[in-house]
Amino acid sequence: MVARFRSQKRYWLSALLIGAVVCSALAAYAPFAWRDWVTNRYSPYISTLDTALDAPHDERVAIVFGARVYSSGRLSAMLRDRVDTAVALYHAGKVDKILVSGDNSTPEYNEPAAMMAHAVAQGVPAQDVQPDYGGRRTYDTCFRAGAIFQVDEAILVTQEFHLPRALFTCRALGIDAVGVIADRRPYDPRSVAWSESRELPALVMALFDVVRRAPAPVLGEPIPLL
Repeated sequence: MVARFRSQKRYWLSALLIGAVVCSALAAYAPFAWRDWVTNRYSPYISTLDTALDAPHDERVAIVFGARVYSSGRLSAMLRDRVDTAVALYHAGKVDKILVSGDNSTPEYNEPAAMMAHAVAQGVPAQDVQPDYGGRRTYDTCFRAGAIFQVDEAILVTQEFHLPRALFTCRALGIDAVGVIADRRPYDPRSVAWSESRELPALVMALFDVVRRAPAPVLGEPIPLL
């Protein structure tokens, strides 16, 4: 009987160990499966700039997501390409307003102001560029676009690696969005590696953000764009 008890004990310990290994493997794989699902689900909403310029659009607002601005005020390569892509859409008559959203969490660092200055320098009237100083994250930008700026349809402008997450977030928050790829040049491999390495955990966090509707972004009085 003792031998039988030991045999059963070994069986259940083995079963628990196998179960733990399987659960760990599933947990490790889940973020990659989520990434693949989001990428496939939202790829039909993504187009190149050339395709967007040739297609009719109901969306009259371009939302440009912030990125690094140097202390000199110069836009990083990725951010400059985002703004330039939105400017091209504006000059082609595809959008009437450009919402430039980024981080302004300290007085010394102001992504939206630098983005707006660049767009205006490219010939976009200042009244058609709206800075959003509370766009610290993709979630904040999408949430505030609807809650503050009353945007219900938009063209999202950012790099291809970022568009699936941006589309998932904005559409989950009620914005009927499509995306235009802003990759206009080869980028520094280190910047690309850094951006892509953080995209997977950011995409997992995006799911929690839209489910919980938290953390709450900075809000204020409505400023309708159209």
